[in-house]
Amino acid sequence: MTVPELSAMSFDERYRAIDARDIRFDGQFVTAVHSTGIYCRPSCPARTPKRENVSFYPTSAAAHEAGFRACKRCLPEAAPGSPAWDVRGDAAARAMRLIADGVVEREGVSGLAARLGYSSRHLTRLLTTELGAGPLALARAHRAHNARMLLVGTDLPISDIAFSAGFASIRQCNDTIREVFGLTPTELRARRRITPVASPGAIDLLLPHREPMDAAGIFAWMAARALPGVENVIDNSFSRYLRMPGGPAWFEVRQDGGSTLHLRARVAHLGDLAPLVATARRIFDLDADPTAVDAALSSHPELAPLVARIPGIRVPGSADPHEMLIRAMVGQQITVVAARTALTALAEALGEEIDGGHHLFPTMAAIAEHGSEVLRGPAARIRAITGAAAALADGSLTLTVGDDRAAQRAALLAMPGIGPWTADYVRMRVIGDPDVFLPGDVAVRAGAAASGLPADPKPLTAWTERTAPWRSYLTAHLWRAAPVRPSRTQKTKTKELS
Repeated sequence: MTVPELSAMSFDERYRAIDARDIRFDGQFVTAVHSTGIYCRPSCPARTPKRENVSFYPTSAAAHEAGFRACKRCLPEAAPGSPAWDVRGDAAARAMRLIADGVVEREGVSGLAARLGYSSRHLTRLLTTELGAGPLALARAHRAHNARMLLVGTDLPISDIAFSAGFASIRQCNDTIREVFGLTPTELRARRRITPVASPGAIDLLLPHREPMDAAGIFAWMAARALPGVENVIDNSFSRYLRMPGGPAWFEVRQDGGSTLHLRARVAHLGDLAPLVATARRIFDLDADPTAVDAALSSHPELAPLVARIPGIRVPGSADPHEMLIRAMVGQQITVVAARTALTALAEALGEEIDGGHHLFPTMAAIAEHGSEVLRGPAARIRAITGAAAALADGSLTLTVGDDRAAQRAALLAMPGIGPWTADYVRMRVIGDPDVFLPGDVAVRAGAAASGLPADPKPLTAWTERTAPWRSYLTAHLWRAAPVRPSRTQKTKTKELS
């Protein structure tokens, strides 16, 4: 069975998916069984319920609001996240990305609504209509998922888990766990299959994802761009330091045999752990639906060899939206090696030193004030970078994972020195928009020519329209297909500094 777009799936298509116990749909919807009062992931190994006893919900929160509890056997909260929140660009999808980023815990429902441009009441109506649950219920379900993840994946005390997951109190955590899972936190922890082994002071978690997974490609991408002192890539391992709301944090994603991915992390504030996990998942694009992407792209004869060579390709995300913009602007008209050199100098000069000689990427205020003392190149380019940093620092330019696609692009293009390539590249990396194409990118055009596609931007752009909504993944394939890296003297034919 092919994987249709979730929003277009009929009852029969969903029922066939659960009857086949199709793991590809895990995280994309849940199945509520009226005769048992539980909800399951599509691949649940239990006997397939009768059609008349089944209802489907887009989120666990919606099933819970309807009076169902999570299946103890398949634990639907342990599934990868839904790829719909990246494919969809509407307010509901943006809200889900912001909820995963911990906005409700930090700013409340009113803060979430303000970021989306709605009143709290209207946002509640909108999410209830679209997703079957309001923002409080969705955030509560997300906290329950985080608590479950920590209970089965760490040996943290339950009191620490409550606050790490975003609950306001231990009692609230205990009550929610019992209500959602029908188990106490202690009982849920006792059901785990593997006892975690973590270094002192570190948290070690499994990162679920859908197969196939081109982890080697992500690690290679990170290795080519890693800033010494900020990031480190060794074999199948990527680690970095970053600034979280509660203070400095460190995390490492590593591949341990086969396709298993682990996350190790240290945070200054327990409340930062869940947003940090969400950040790591975005960087490695772990909520993608590779089967759907590969099937769509390989249906075109020109692309089938690319997909066969690299199944499950991922589009790297960003650790921090503000940092991503600066990195994109520094690198927009120079090689990857030159950009890495410039950004390393910036981090060493202006970044906060931490943990024995390592650095956090500089704050936007530091770049705005002192960036011109460190950056080299055309004066207009330096002014553009420091100006963007100043706008981010004072709030006149906002850049978040929950931005509206068109509004973010327009805001970036309105800034001096930011052209279409930079705005679209940032949208691809920050929001995770799966349908971005970069016709002005030299490596993309080289990869297109090597793959038998038009090399000129206009006909190439026209050809790629047939691959929507997966043009970001097409871009990633063309990057990999480029026969040689652009030389130091090659530049994109864009006027980023106009």
